[in-house]
Amino acid sequence: MSAFTAFTTAIVPAAGLGTRFLPTTKAVPKELLPVVDTPGIEYVAAEAAEAGATRLVIVTSPGKEAVADYFRPQPELEATLAERGKDALLEKVRRAPGLLAVETATQDKALGLGHAVGCAEPNLRPEDEAVAVLLPDDLVLPTGVLARMAAVRAEKGGTVLCAFDIPRAQISAYGVFDVEDTGEDDVKKVNGMVEKPPADEAPSTFAAAGRYLLDRAIFDALGRITPGAGGELQLTDAIALLIDEGHPVHVVVHRGGRHDLGNPGGFLRAAVDFALDHPEYGPSLREWLSARISGR
Repeated sequence: MSAFTAFTTAIVPAAGLGTRFLPTTKAVPKELLPVVDTPGIEYVAAEAAEAGATRLVIVTSPGKEAVADYFRPQPELEATLAERGKDALLEKVRRAPGLLAVETATQDKALGLGHAVGCAEPNLRPEDEAVAVLLPDDLVLPTGVLARMAAVRAEKGGTVLCAFDIPRAQISAYGVFDVEDTGEDDVKKVNGMVEKPPADEAPSTFAAAGRYLLDRAIFDALGRITPGAGGELQLTDAIALLIDEGHPVHVVVHRGGRHDLGNPGGFLRAAVDFALDHPEYGPSLREWLSARISGR
C-alpha cells in the first residue's frame, strides 16, 4: 500500500466579489448563479465527492454566508415539498447537503489564491496529508481528473496539478508548465512554471487548470513566499518554491473540456451546453437556437 494517502478534504476558494457579474453579485454570490438549475459550486462539490472527498472547506468572505448555507439542510422546505408530493424537487433540494460535510474559512482581504488556500489551514486535521483545491470558476469536463491525480500522487508522491493542452497560438493567456516526460501517457514531471509567456517562448503547451492536489507541505511554503504583483500571495509561487527544494510536482493532462464560469460569456456558454443536454429543455432549446442563428 502506498505511503501517500488519498485526500478526503477539498478546499474551494469562494471569497471573490464577482465584479464581472455586477450588479447581480451585490446580492447573490457568483458561485450560486445557476447553470440551468444547479449552482456551479454544487457541480464542483459533486466532483470532489466523486473523487473521494468527505469534507469541503469553502473559503468565503464576509457577506457571502449564503454559499455555505446552500449546503445545509432546509427541513421546512423539504417538509413542504414532501407534503405536496414534489418528490423530484425534494431530491434536488437534498442533493447538495448529502454530498459531503461542509465548513467554512474566512478570507477577510482579497490577497490572492495562495492566501485564500492558506486561510483554510486551521480547518485541516492531522490526517490531512494532502488536500484538493478546486476553483469554482472552472468546470472541468468530464469529471474524473481528480481521481487520476490521486492515483499519480499515490505512485509518485508530492503535489499533482491538472493541465490542459492549449494551442500554442493561445498559450500566452495562461500559466504554462515546463515539463519532462515520465514515460506515462499524459503524466508529466514539472520542472517549473512561466506565467503568460509569449507564444514563441512558452516552454510547453500545457497550461494550468483549476484543479490541484497539494501535499500538506504547501502550507509551509505559503508561509515563506513574498507577495507578488498587487500584494497578492500566489499559489504558483509556493509550488515553485517546493520544486526548487526538490519536492516532486507532476501534472495530469486532461483531454476533456472546460467551462469558465468566471465571466458572463463563459457562463452563458456553460449554461447553453448543459441545457442542450437536459432532457426537458434541450430539444426545444436546440430548435430555437437553430432558428435564431439562421435568422428565421
